[in-house]
Amino acid sequence: MIIETLSTFPGMYDSVMGASMMKRAQDQGQLQFTAHDLRDWTFDRHRTTDDDPYGGGDGLVMKCEPLFLAVDELTASEPGVAQGQSREVIFLAPHGEPFTDALASELATKDHLLFVCGHYEGIDERAYSLADRIISLGDYVLTSGELASMVVIDAVVRKIPGVLGALHGAEDESFADGLLEYPQYTRPAEFRSMAVPPVLLSGNHQAIAQWRREQSLARTAALRPDLLETAPLSSEDRVFLESLQASQSE
Repeated sequence: MIIETLSTFPGMYDSVMGASMMKRAQDQGQLQFTAHDLRDWTFDRHRTTDDDPYGGGDGLVMKCEPLFLAVDELTASEPGVAQGQSREVIFLAPHGEPFTDALASELATKDHLLFVCGHYEGIDERAYSLADRIISLGDYVLTSGELASMVVIDAVVRKIPGVLGALHGAEDESFADGLLEYPQYTRPAEFRSMAVPPVLLSGNHQAIAQWRREQSLARTAALRPDLLETAPLSSEDRVFLESLQASQSE
């Protein structure tokens, strides 16, 4: 997969993309990453990417001209992406569609992603016509689109087969099946009078799988009951949830 970012602060990606899973994905050839400096598409001596908003108001607005020039150039040649492969231009903004695990899985199937990152007060509205997709992390505002793009990139790259290492690395994580993940434990088996659930030490894989499923259902019911409305639940899941609800109401 090819991932590129376009921003006024490309150096912000150095630490995140140069360590841990992101570095391994690049070293293994599963990810090709480039952070582009939007200032490379400006022509004044100050390399200006922002200006005062029309109509007045606080803050600065990112200019549309360098954004159009940059995206036009970066999507025209698409080095390393063969004809017929998929590419999406993604903007990060509060008015975008909510980012979810399902969306991360969808983006992980693309061959080429270009993230356009805003800063300051916002982006000239005309630049959004360049977007194939506009994504929001939630109902809050960040200092910059760079921060938001790092979250999206991380969630997407971990979905690429082989990046996490384990055969089913991303399949059992929270939201992968519409539920929160079950609790995890490792050594020691007991610490400060807190013991690992005996079933996890039993070696009974069927019992462990059932315990994990029930814990996932119980945690979701307690912390994110809204997820149960759309999660794919079996008849056994529904029976367990009904018994859980009945026990809590006693």
